[in-house]
Amino acid sequence: MQTITLSSDTDFAGWRDAARALVLDGVKPADVTWMVTDSAPDLFGDDGVTPQSRAKSSVTFNVPARFVDFAKSAILHRDVERFAILYRLLCRIHADPDLMQVATDRDVALVQDMSKAVHRDQHKMKAFVRFREIGREPKNRFVAWFEPAHHIVEATSPFFARRFADMEWTIMTPDVCAHWDGARVRITPGVDRTSAPSEDRLEETWLSYYASIFNPARLKIKAMQAEMPKKYWRNLPEAKLIAPLIAKSGQSVTAMIADAATDAKPAPQRREPPMTKAHRSPTGSIEALRDEAADCRACPLWEDATQTVFGEGPKTARLMMVGEQPGDKEDLAGQPFVGPAGQILDRALKEAGIDRRLVYVTNAVKHFKFVPRGKIRLHQKPNTSELKACRPWYQRERDAIKPDLVVALGATAAHSVLGKATPVNANRGRLIELDEGGRALITVHPSYLLRLPDKEAKVREYARFVDDLIIAAGVLNDAKAA
Repeated sequence: MQTITLSSDTDFAGWRDAARALVLDGVKPADVTWMVTDSAPDLFGDDGVTPQSRAKSSVTFNVPARFVDFAKSAILHRDVERFAILYRLLCRIHADPDLMQVATDRDVALVQDMSKAVHRDQHKMKAFVRFREIGREPKNRFVAWFEPAHHIVEATSPFFARRFADMEWTIMTPDVCAHWDGARVRITPGVDRTSAPSEDRLEETWLSYYASIFNPARLKIKAMQAEMPKKYWRNLPEAKLIAPLIAKSGQSVTAMIADAATDAKPAPQRREPPMTKAHRSPTGSIEALRDEAADCRACPLWEDATQTVFGEGPKTARLMMVGEQPGDKEDLAGQPFVGPAGQILDRALKEAGIDRRLVYVTNAVKHFKFVPRGKIRLHQKPNTSELKACRPWYQRERDAIKPDLVVALGATAAHSVLGKATPVNANRGRLIELDEGGRALITVHPSYLLRLPDKEAKVREYARFVDDLIIAAGVLNDAKAA
């Protein structure tokens, strides 16, 4: 029997190194005991062996990326057998590399369920952490108490560092505590709940606001409890209001009806029959794609973005314009090209003789990628993996719209439209035949014009941009004449 001692409950690197060495040594899962530092020793095992002393072999082997992704999450699960379960699955994958494709396999399903439970817990942490202010500016700090179901604090703290980058905060839990000083996150041992603050100077303001937005007419208790289980209530400042507000909901609705000042105006005549709950957008339609994309998790960008920003425009548009990604304004509005770059695009289209209302506009990447700088979110260029993950959405949009011409605005858009890295200047202003039908035209992104420091350069480059759009207008006119 071999005993492997890991440095912490979340020591994925240690588990990976030790597991790799054990598999190469042919050690069976039943012959390994997994421990965490300071945990009780196995009475019938040998002395604990650290992963570092077990993983000195330079020989290695490959495993599916799918397994690695699930393992990184599952190892954060609270189940004490998780290390052994993952090692057992790893041994089986070593013998059968395609095992992760068998969703009905017991070990595969078990690890996937662990991973899902961890992700759910991370989502709850992001939703239900409530900071309370300690002290006053400029020496104030924000402190929160949370009780995670799994070992997720260290893995989830970067989210709070990005979202609350301009304030110093601490998240206390029974397992570990995370501290952000504006530059890095420190992890310290867990504490008792009594160490957390019970209220702050804005508590009453927040409670008044919560009570004012509570709508008893739309109360659905089961849905509310499903999204916000009772176990989280005791750590939420507004929890003390929930039971009284629910108890008074019937009386409040009656009062709302009685206090109606005037009779409601008759609804205007509908030109189309109202949608029912049974309505579904036709498969492959833009509406169906937009609904589906709202829940896209193909790359990590969705975690910090406000929402998916899908394409917009006529379903039968003959011209499709593809940008890079939504910016700050687009992320908040949920619409493409509504910020400063969109205003330049609108003006240039008008000068080129193209009706903006007849154009379908979208982006190669549907979520806003940014880095926080205080209260400002600075745009960050999407990388290749993010572009690749989002490209199927562009392809499905194009297949649904079937445009005569696709205009790629910038290098990122050109990469998405043509399926490979394509320099803008070397291919600008010429029509390119697409394998899937139709043609493409490459030009600069309107935001490029905003970044030019020289006024004369801005005028010159804007004129070139309009010239490129005039080529697009000519294509549309030729197609119309034909």
